[in-house]
Amino acid sequence: MIVNESVSETDLLTRDKVLRDYRLASESRQASLIGRREVMGGRAKFGIFGDGKELPQLAAATAFAAGDFRSGYYRDQTFMVALDALNWVEFFAQLYAHTDVKAEPHSAGRQMNAHYANRWIDETGQWRSQTDVPNSVGDIAPTAGQIPRALGLAYASKLYRQNPELHSMTMFSHQGNEITFGTIGDASTSQGMFWEAMNAAGVLQVPLLMSVWDDGYGISVPIEYQTTKGSISKALAGLQRDENDKGIEIFTVKAWDYVALIETYQKAAQLCREEHVPVLVHVQEVTQPQGHSTSGSHERYKSKDRLKWEHELDCNQQFRQWILENGFASDDELTQIERAAAQTIKQARQTAWANYISSMKGDYDEVMGLLQAAIDTSSNGQSIAQIRNQLQHTYSPLRRDAVAAARRALRYLNRENNPARQGLLAWLERAKLENEDRFNSHLYSPFASSPMNVAAVPARYEETSQMLDGYLLMQRYFDTLFARDPRVVALGEDVGKIGDVNQGFAGLQEKYGDLRITDTGIRETTIIGQGIGMAMRGLRPIVEIQYFDYIFYALATLTDDLATLRYRTKSGQMAPLIVRTRGHRLEGIWHSGSPMGAVLNSLRGVHVLVPRNMTQAAGFYNTLLKGDDPGLLIECLNGYRLKERLPENLDEFCVPLGVPEIIREGSDVTVVTYGSMCRIVLEAAEQLEAMGINIEVIDVQSLLPFDVHHSIVESIQKTNRVIFADEDFPGGASAYMMQKVVEEQNAYRWLDSPPRTLSAQAHRPAYGSDGDYFSKPSTEDVFDLVYSLMQECDPARFPELYS
Repeated sequence: MIVNESVSETDLLTRDKVLRDYRLASESRQASLIGRREVMGGRAKFGIFGDGKELPQLAAATAFAAGDFRSGYYRDQTFMVALDALNWVEFFAQLYAHTDVKAEPHSAGRQMNAHYANRWIDETGQWRSQTDVPNSVGDIAPTAGQIPRALGLAYASKLYRQNPELHSMTMFSHQGNEITFGTIGDASTSQGMFWEAMNAAGVLQVPLLMSVWDDGYGISVPIEYQTTKGSISKALAGLQRDENDKGIEIFTVKAWDYVALIETYQKAAQLCREEHVPVLVHVQEVTQPQGHSTSGSHERYKSKDRLKWEHELDCNQQFRQWILENGFASDDELTQIERAAAQTIKQARQTAWANYISSMKGDYDEVMGLLQAAIDTSSNGQSIAQIRNQLQHTYSPLRRDAVAAARRALRYLNRENNPARQGLLAWLERAKLENEDRFNSHLYSPFASSPMNVAAVPARYEETSQMLDGYLLMQRYFDTLFARDPRVVALGEDVGKIGDVNQGFAGLQEKYGDLRITDTGIRETTIIGQGIGMAMRGLRPIVEIQYFDYIFYALATLTDDLATLRYRTKSGQMAPLIVRTRGHRLEGIWHSGSPMGAVLNSLRGVHVLVPRNMTQAAGFYNTLLKGDDPGLLIECLNGYRLKERLPENLDEFCVPLGVPEIIREGSDVTVVTYGSMCRIVLEAAEQLEAMGINIEVIDVQSLLPFDVHHSIVESIQKTNRVIFADEDFPGGASAYMMQKVVEEQNAYRWLDSPPRTLSAQAHRPAYGSDGDYFSKPSTEDVFDLVYSLMQECDPARFPELYS
């Protein structure tokens, strides 16, 4: 036990500070204990808590300054409360899934407990200042998922410090003085995201302070199965900086050693803040008094000796003993603090529960009244009475219980002209709108700043407009972009020195510097993480995934973090990142895939744009940069060497999102497609015209959103036949487009033939020109499918081709 008689004289370890920390540690422990009981008692669905980590989190919070960022782990409740970024009523409101953003500002009830976020966006969608508050990025549950963006948040500090053009952006940084505090459990350090990020942090030299709460287990799996040498600090020793090489600094400290924790975090934060050296703080001998979560008991997998050891080294008990031995307080004083803490948490729980129940009571009472009116007036009153009785005796009824009761009652009223029926219908309609806002809104920006509100600005051409290869057009575009907006940063593999593998950035790093246009290592996950973190801090990054197939390396970060950020914070936070990649046809299994179905099913919350040429791509970049949502833009690999006219208004023309373009008018068959397939379909259209068949070709241009004005059905009303063509696997984007048009737009009413899809084979494309031809749709495939539709309706005019 540490005993330090002079410690009370230091600035950080005053009596007031020590006793405040003990009060917070006691409150946090009580919140964990009562929170678990709430789950076990049925008031909450699931619980995961930060008991055993109170002391190290208090120490970390001591080193945290306004403007710093936490990109953390779902056990950081003490950290958040110590920063005044969470109060205990909010803690319980989230446990109960209270959907009122004022009651639960972190996620508006959309996330399970222990997922915290402050609100960076105001009620109009505009940024609030980040430099005068403690910032916490919206937490995610996937293990190590919080780490890639932590790298980006820290990297933004480097840019804000080293790029003088950004020094005026004081809403987001005071010249890079901000630290990013990453937190993670020791078992999750086995994830590749963690290793990739720590290596990248050492390369980039960014102010990332990574805390590892090491409790020796990953649920039931002990550390010897998790980490080389049983220690993440030993395993990462090769990254340790020295007098000859840059790298990371590594500290180790015990979770129960209050003085050492304070000293360690002060040193770590100073090093991060002043020198921009990344630091790992390995917090060892952490205990977990209640086990992993409410899903099970740690007594099942921990020995009695281990459980006894955890009890003896419980950080709160050790802290209590240290306070007594150093004379900061008497036993009676600490007992009073503990009792007050218990009362504080009890009252917070009661307040949060009362608020939660009250928020639903109006709906419950109204439905009960409407059901009683139906009982009194309906010939099916007895059946409706059973429904009302069931609702009345439901323990802690939820919104779903009231809605379900109303819907079931209407089954008995559907043949009656009954005022109660009209009342129930009106209530259901209102409840539907309110619950859509509670549970289904804010997937994309609802504000005026949404890219969906960016008006179309057509490309303007003169008689003297140049014809350029596509890659030269992209060079011109990015040159104008970087000249006009210092917030824009590009990074990715081979983006800088050689100007990307297809030369879209050629020469621009030399012109604008390597802070603006930056090469990275081969690490797609943290390339995306860098972009997310920068976008969260007011910058406008364009990050590159070199080939579309490589999107799978980063898919977890894209889908779990970027795509859900706005939704999971109910527009409390945003990250308007642009992900640039190139895809469709190239060579072979690993470079020419078009995994669009996987993207569409994973990235709801991100705009997915599929321009057919570089001019349309430039217009989409302009649109996204005027908006506040993230976007994935897939350029056509075979378009960089094709000639295009250079618009005179390259820096201002905008392609609207969700608006298809008819690129060839016709009357016989509508072919809906996008990207590189546009050229294939247009080639087939010329050949079909020679056979007397006139097809209308529609480039959808964007898949998320898709045809927001339902214009495609207008074409089908004219042709009465439709084909959905793309290069994805069968059942992927072609099936998605069919569902959007045939079902949502009711196009089936206008069809004289079954809707058809044309997609690639069910395998990755084989290598070589023949491999491409026999793996992906060809001009002949388009021709034959269109011809077969016409042959079906007019066999005399269009006889069989191959029989």
